[in-house]
Parts: sequence; structure tokens; C-alpha cells
Amino acid sequence: MELPGFAVAVWIFVCLYASVGGYPSGKVREACTSMVPCHGSSPQRSPEHTITVNGTEFKPGDIIEVHLSGPDFEGFFLQARDAEHLASPAVGSFALADRRRSQLLTCGRTKNSAVSHTNKAKKKDIKVYWIAPGDAPKHIQFLATVVKKYRIFWVKIPGPIVSQTDALSPTPPLRATSEAMETSYPVSYISKPFSVLGCGSMKFCIRNPSNCDPGSASCFFLSFQQEASSVFIEMSGPSEGYLAFALSHDQWMGGDDAYLCVNEDHRVHVSTAHLKERSYPLLDLENVLEDVSWRLADGVLQCSFRRSIRLPAYKGRYNLDTSYYIFLADGETSEGGLIYKHRRQPLVTDGLYNVTGLPLGIGGSRSPRLIKAHGKLPFL
Repeated sequence: MELPGFAVAVWIFVCLYASVGGYPSGKVREACTSMVPCHGSSPQRSPEHTITVNGTEFKPGDIIEVHLSGPDFEGFFLQARDAEHLASPAVGSFALADRRRSQLLTCGRTKNSAVSHTNKAKKKDIKVYWIAPGDAPKHIQFLATVVKKYRIFWVKIPGPIVSQTDALSPTPPLRATSEAMETSYPVSYISKPFSVLGCGSMKFCIRNPSNCDPGSASCFFLSFQQEASSVFIEMSGPSEGYLAFALSHDQWMGGDDAYLCVNEDHRVHVSTAHLKERSYPLLDLENVLEDVSWRLADGVLQCSFRRSIRLPAYKGRYNLDTSYYIFLADGETSEGGLIYKHRRQPLVTDGLYNVTGLPLGIGGSRSPRLIKAHGKLPFL
């Protein structure tokens, strides 16, 4: 049975231009601790760039020349840390070799303890100087985050370990590339359009317009199918930018659990996010999605993935066995995958629905009256 179920509300997506590549000027102090860009995608696994130094030993006050090099990159963030405690704050200070391409930043209480880019111009090599402090730990390791372009980046690329003269060999350091290993997931490709088979009997489906075919270039489609303790989710629509849906406790944006499929250079990146009221989505770095797949064909973007019904360890992920209003939106992206606000009023169900409850087929149309009423909210 297909039920009318949509009203329209304003739901805004504004991407967080944060950290490393998100700040063309390189002012990235927000990344001091994690060194992770908030770009809505996972770090790459195998670094293409290397860090080299001109010495392996130091004493307080010594200066070590540090090079970061590799294929063209736009942004970078470089620190030195205690090699035996890589989660600790940055150590020592830096001096610049080229002020046109690099700049000094202060992380924590240590002045000039990090270096970043000054602009997005492509570069192959950066040279800086590290100055050993008087209270330096016995062993130092250089770490770098490198952004090739907005959604292609590497986090905490491990560089050489340099040690104080006569220091004993270090104990095994923490894994420097753990972020990339923990947040990456395999992606496969969808071979054909989604089907309405099972809608209302085996899976909960949303279609707009009502009764449309998910394979057509004018149909927005979202489905949820429970499989044991997880839910398999399909989303498709006529978009060459992004598609997104969110689960909300009300019909207004704020504190919502969102899922985005973003087209960047003919590849689709799937991200989770937490929406704050009248602000940008907080894009997540944790990998909570499985069986991620996507397809771009004939102007239709498709993505699918699986997630557990309950994720108590992940803040911001709602349980899928509870009722919510469901938003569905689309919009454009710029080169590099930056998200613009939606180009049309997004849809929101006119009631609360439990996607793991009774399977339903919900259809509806966009209401001009409601667009006018809710459209009074300003865009950010």
C-alpha cells in the first residue's frame, strides 16, 4: 500500500570548510591535535609523500632540516611529536625556508610548533627547519598530513625518528597512520538501477514523485530493509552533485543524523554527519558503514550501504528501531566535492516513521504552500 507522506521543510547543507585543504590560506589550528581534515571522506591508505631530514641525532638547540616531498599537493600540516607518545602535543618549533609557500602556526602553548601551506597552489616539495627545545623528549618523529585535493588526503604520514645523542633505542611507537587504517572501507559499484520490488512488503520505501521508477532520471528514491541486526539502505535521484537524507526528531533541522552521497570527479563518497541547528554538518571520521556501493549513470546518482540498527559507541548515530521524520535533499557540488546548499526545497515526511517497523511505501509531492511557509527561514 502506498501512503501520502511528504511535506516540505527547509533543511540546509553547508559544508564545513575546515582544516588543511578546507582552508586555502592554511590557517588550520583546529587540526592541531588530530591532524585530520574535516572533509567528509576517509584518509587514503598508502602515502605518496615522504618526509626526510638531514640528520638522525640532535641535542637541545640544534636545527634539523626537514623536507616534505612527493606528487603535486595543495595543502599540508607538519609537526614533530614524541616518538613514543604520538598522541602527545607538538614538540619544538619551526623556522621557514620559503614564506611564500609555508607559514608557522602555534599549537597549544608552543609557539611556531607547526607548519602549513599559505595557499592552494600545487607544490611538490616543502623545506622547513625544526629547532630542538631544551625539554625535548629522547626521540622525536615528524608527522605530516597532506591534501592532494579536497577529498584525497593522507593523515599523519610518518617521517623519520630523530633521537638525542646517546639516547637508547625507542620502544615501538604508536602506529602513525592509524587514522587511515581505521576509517577506510572498501567500495564496490552498483551494476543496475534500484528496484521497487519489495517496497511495502519487505522494505520501507520513499519515492518522489509517487509511484516513480528509481531507474528514471526524475525519481528520488530511498529504501530501508532490515536484515538481522542491520539495515541495508539505498538512495538514488537525478543529481550530479549530492544526495542526502537525515533522521530527525522534528520537522526542523537541528541535532539530526545525516547520510550524504557526494559526487566528486565522477566518484561518489559516502559520509555520515551530525547536523547542528542553522550550521554546517559535522562530518564524521568514524567508519560505521559497511557494504558501500555507488553508481553514476544517465544523470542519476545511486549509493547504497549497510549500518547496524544500534551503534551505542558512536555519538550522533541514531538507533534505527525508533520513529523519526525523514528528510531527503539534493544539491550541487563544486570541483573537489565541496557541498553547496540544496537547489530545491527538500522533502520531509509529514509524520514519524520507524524504518525497521511495518514496511511501507510512502509517496508524495512537493507542496508550494508549505515551501512558501517554511521558505521564510534564511539560508546560511
